Amino acid sequence: MGKLRPNRVKHKLERGEVATVLMGEMTPDLVESFGPLGFDGIWIEGEHGPTDFAEIRDLTRAADLWGMTSVARVNLNLPGIIYRTLDQGAQAICVPHVNTAEEAQAVVDASKFGPIGNRGSYTSRQGIGVDDYFATANDETMAIILIEDIIAVNNLEDILKVDHIDVFFVAPGDLAQSMGFVGQPFHPEVQETVDRAIAQIVAAGRVAGALASDSSVASYVEKGARFISNSYAPWVKSGAEGYLKTLNAAIG
Repeated sequence: MGKLRPNRVKHKLERGEVATVLMGEMTPDLVESFGPLGFDGIWIEGEHGPTDFAEIRDLTRAADLWGMTSVARVNLNLPGIIYRTLDQGAQAICVPHVNTAEEAQAVVDASKFGPIGNRGSYTSRQGIGVDDYFATANDETMAIILIEDIIAVNNLEDILKVDHIDVFFVAPGDLAQSMGFVGQPFHPEVQETVDRAIAQIVAAGRVAGALASDSSVASYVEKGARFISNSYAPWVKSGAEGYLKTLNAAIG
């Protein structure tokens, strides 16, 4: 019988390395095409995007082909949603709007089998052909929480005490809204709050996650963030604009 697939992102973070996860609306074909580029993981958007449970299986299969970690963001911090997402083959779940230590513990309880948590006892797609799945699944499953409300930042000291959370991802968009700066994730007060939260996470010896563009990625790595993600959409836009500019110059 086979062994459980290793979680590339999780093990890189455990070694103190930086892990990269590519975001954006995905199809299995897109995931497979991104595979050779070298990203450690693929983001499956189940909160804002159209992805449903039935689609997770093929998306994660495509990620498995290239050894990329499948990170699925769910829309609610509910046990059934969390463990059902893992059952379909996701290697990591990301839960939005986690604002208290109790809510963070609920993520752990839903995503980990006993004795750590109380995840529903069912074999994931990742467990097909794996005899010791229940004994090893916790080692290859990631729990990621989004720190994206000012109340979460204010409660961060207590949230950081919750064990078995792999990444504390500081998300600027909703954070800006919760601070009264709707649609202004780059407002100086928002950016200062993001930086302060990342510094607090790193100082606690935990893994900080950040949304990092081409212009900000070096800065976030320098600040200690090790779970780095970005959407492919800006690269498609800039590449297309560059191509059309070159084409139009050639046409004259």
